[in-house]
Amino acid sequence: VQLQASGGGLVQPGGSLRLSCASSKFTLDYYTIAWFRQAPGNEREGVSCITAVSGSTYYAGSMKDRFTISRDEDKNTVYLQIHGLKPEDTAIYYCAADPRRRICGEFSDRIARYDYWGQGTQVTVSS
Repeated sequence: VQLQASGGGLVQPGGSLRLSCASSKFTLDYYTIAWFRQAPGNEREGVSCITAVSGSTYYAGSMKDRFTISRDEDKNTVYLQIHGLKPEDTAIYYCAADPRRRICGEFSDRIARYDYWGQGTQVTVSS
């Protein structure tokens, strides 16, 4: 496994989660890392992105309000913190790595940019 996503679970509306994306193979600081999510019956959508080395970030649409992406170089892990979870956040969350170090921006949700994908972690928001 090249990328390992974890941290999902069952959470009540309004709760918080921190998802992790780790790698035993890659030094994640040298890759642009993105988080995507896919709900049943929906296409995979981009959530957030953190650029290799510089660490600049990008959020899709209104994601910036409740989502925070960050990177811990010592732990070689990229995090996605989600606050104020809503039932519509229910999805499988995937992390993906772009080895070309492209700067995060409006095209960061293009799946073809990413060569490596984690297996996904399920987030379920329900009371």
